[in-house]
Amino acid sequence: MLDLARGAAACDVIEGGSVEVLRDLHRPGCAAAIWQRRLPPLFSQWLDALPDGCLPRLRSGVPLHGVANLVQDTCRAAFSGADAGQALLAEDVARLAAEFSRIAGKDALQIRLDVVRGNACSKFHVDYVPARLLCTYRGAGTQYGLASETGEPEQVQQMQAGWVGLFRGRLWPGDLPCGLLHRSPPIAGSGETRLLLVIDAAQDSDD
Repeated sequence: MLDLARGAAACDVIEGGSVEVLRDLHRPGCAAAIWQRRLPPLFSQWLDALPDGCLPRLRSGVPLHGVANLVQDTCRAAFSGADAGQALLAEDVARLAAEFSRIAGKDALQIRLDVVRGNACSKFHVDYVPARLLCTYRGAGTQYGLASETGEPEQVQQMQAGWVGLFRGRLWPGDLPCGLLHRSPPIAGSGETRLLLVIDAAQDSDD
């Protein structure tokens, strides 16, 4: 169990309004860096208007230079509406992939676009990876909080749609173990459908 009282875990959450905040994940004691951004209104409206069956689903390894084309091809296969919206999503995922690649030092990536309707990953946890990028494009964002002696966070915070979170995992090299837990918000029975982006380094395995 993590000894938070003695500062034996990385517990800091660094937040900011520019993409550069994600690079603070390398700061000693940082458990997560969160870019608090707003998606363009027309982009959000396009995503929210898509029927659930037309939301793009993706789980693939890809080199950094192939991310944009992969996402756009996935959108076309799902009949995801307007070409302009597809292009914006592809460009945004590629931008986040490039930032993750810079921070992780890896060009081979694992990209996921998950369409979530139920309580997937609803248990608070730390991922078994060095680091993981999460961005909810549609629906409720990721929840997070510091681990307590009970194993559950005493206080839970939640990212907003469009925010980008870069979380340390169990395999983060050096420094302290991660004392910050996160989960997908429970939405079963709400009628809500989320679209979640997950980016890992390609050699990392999923939870």
